[in-house]
Amino acid sequence: MLAPAQPGVLPATVPLLTMRDVGKTYNIRGKRTSAVDNLSLDVAPGEFVSIVGPSGCGKSTLMMMASGLIHSSSGEIHIKQSRITAPHVDIGIVFQRDALLDWRTVLENILLQIDVRRLKRGDYRERAVAMLASVGLAGFENAYPRELSGGMRQRVSLCRALIHNPSLILMDEPFGALDAMTREQMNLDLQKLWIQNKTTMLFITHSIWESVFLSDRVIIMSPRPGRIAAEIQIDLPRPRKLAVRESAEFGAYSAKIREKFQSFGLLAEDDQ
Repeated sequence: MLAPAQPGVLPATVPLLTMRDVGKTYNIRGKRTSAVDNLSLDVAPGEFVSIVGPSGCGKSTLMMMASGLIHSSSGEIHIKQSRITAPHVDIGIVFQRDALLDWRTVLENILLQIDVRRLKRGDYRERAVAMLASVGLAGFENAYPRELSGGMRQRVSLCRALIHNPSLILMDEPFGALDAMTREQMNLDLQKLWIQNKTTMLFITHSIWESVFLSDRVIIMSPRPGRIAAEIQIDLPRPRKLAVRESAEFGAYSAKIREKFQSFGLLAEDDQ
């Protein structure tokens, strides 16, 4: 089993990530467009939170602001009670595209995170190998990205985000480009890594079932400008198997989220 990440010394009652009255406005060809408006959110240490919402509602913008890669236009964002004003070092990010370097082996791609942070490779090599084994990639340490499938590449990307024991992982629709069966396996792999490490997760997805399957809590965002329209606490035992999706409890959680989208006018069923 992997050594657990060290999320810091925050008490469980103190949020690891805090957003207060956050907004983001873009100026596009002289026209101001509000992507996110007056959004407040707390994420507790070790919590897995998913954000679902329609396309263009500001989900990715929210993640980029949380990482410090872009600045908010209003409000404040704190990680471990420190205000975010620049890219934060104690996070890992997984995007929809894996962004692996073709000239580096699998192991070298994972250790890139260590090189960039000027940490000692020797302290992390064993962990990297163990992480690869935990997601079914034992023996692929010396393979190159071109020799891997899409799902395998995204597993490497996930290991790279976790290798340095960050307090917070931000994931922006990481499995959206994968086929259905590979996506299911990636959900199982991610759940396994999260249970082992208990790293705080902020996960963006368009998939209702994926958000329910993975999360402790699901945040539903409204159409642009993005605001929090609802929060749903997911009370299902872990580890969760794929068969849980057939349960009445899982169906009820999914229905609540779907009903919210219907209230936005985004899902419409014709009467037969």
